[in-house]
Amino acid sequence: MRLPAGARLALLLARRSLSSSASSSSRLPRAHRGIWSGAARAAPSRSCPFSSPSSAHRFFHGTRPVAARDYYDVLGVSKNASQSEIKKAYYGLAKKLHPDTNKGDVDAECKFQEVQRAYETLKDEQKRSLYDQVGPDQYEKAASGGGGTGFEGGFGNPFEDIFGGGGGGGGMNDFFRNIFRDRDFGGRDVKVALELSFMEAVQGCSKTINFQTSVTCETCGGTGVPPGTKPETCLSCRGTGFMFMQTGPFRMQSTCTKCGGSGKSVKEFCKTCRGNKVVPGTKSVRLDILPGSDNEDTIKVVRSGGEDPDGRPGDLYVTLKVREDPVFRRQKGDIHVDAVLNVTQAILGGTVQVPTLSGDIVLKVKPGTQPGQKVVLRGKGIKTRNSPYYGDQYVHFNVNIPVNLTPRQRVLIEEFAKEEQGEDEKDVKAAGASG
Repeated sequence: MRLPAGARLALLLARRSLSSSASSSSRLPRAHRGIWSGAARAAPSRSCPFSSPSSAHRFFHGTRPVAARDYYDVLGVSKNASQSEIKKAYYGLAKKLHPDTNKGDVDAECKFQEVQRAYETLKDEQKRSLYDQVGPDQYEKAASGGGGTGFEGGFGNPFEDIFGGGGGGGGMNDFFRNIFRDRDFGGRDVKVALELSFMEAVQGCSKTINFQTSVTCETCGGTGVPPGTKPETCLSCRGTGFMFMQTGPFRMQSTCTKCGGSGKSVKEFCKTCRGNKVVPGTKSVRLDILPGSDNEDTIKVVRSGGEDPDGRPGDLYVTLKVREDPVFRRQKGDIHVDAVLNVTQAILGGTVQVPTLSGDIVLKVKPGTQPGQKVVLRGKGIKTRNSPYYGDQYVHFNVNIPVNLTPRQRVLIEEFAKEEQGEDEKDVKAAGASG
């Protein structure tokens, strides 16, 4: 059966790779040649079908496998191990695998370098925290994309790049900065509470809110570099903005961790923001409160939250906290007030002064008004938001019963009581006669 063209090409390249590896091993010293030949026979699938004779030499010295080993497993400790346990495990393995103790043992040398990498990360709490969050694969992938001197086999030293190690940044430092940028500053949504009086919420007002968030760096104007700095072509990706990784027959492309995909790099970052373009600070936003706003209402102000290094600010969410009013009680769009009547007003009727949202008014009281009775003032309530309509106002009448009476008031009340009692007796007799 005839193979497809793609399969034939892959097979041809694989044969060339094996041929190149064999020729490279023939030039090695005899002691090393046996080791190399045995490794090739034991695991021929590790040979890259797209590799060149020069890449075969790098494969021989490579120390980082395709699937990165967990650093805790490398040191033989648990994920909850203390620093003293990690240090003890490292010194035990380093003494056992040190190249001076195992001269000519390539496998021991590779394991020694692996132990060193694991210990350099786990002994530092900040690096260890990052490692625990992203895992071994992402951690080592980022480290391999960094520049500077490193371990044999092309494993860039990530430990100087993460927290220090030169003013140019890049490598793993930029990788973790990109991962956690949104969590630290850029584009964060901000939630604040704003306290209002009852009348401010009902009638509407304007307020200025000050809150802590990320703001544009004033020193560099949000560029991340000192004024006048000219970017240069990124040496890692040669200005393309992409990095390529060869894993077996697969060639993967990813954004350059050195320049973030821009293809440009700078030698020095702004000392104020350290290249982040934003810094913690105070931001002020003027907010218009619409009439009819209520307690626990949330207002969204688009793009007024934390500033973002890439120019995409987050949103601001303002939750209203409305204080209670001593006079008015609110029920959605309606308001309720109490009006106190004396006994004569309740019996004979009259007028009473009642507060409204627009000022006091004089309200007529009908004769014989009972305690708890209410009247409705149409359209005297709260304006409905985004609507021309208003709610109603309810006036609840309470009758004030006098506690201390003058002698004349007592005489008059007693006469009234006698007359009322006499009327009641007449009604009873009339009812009995008719019955």
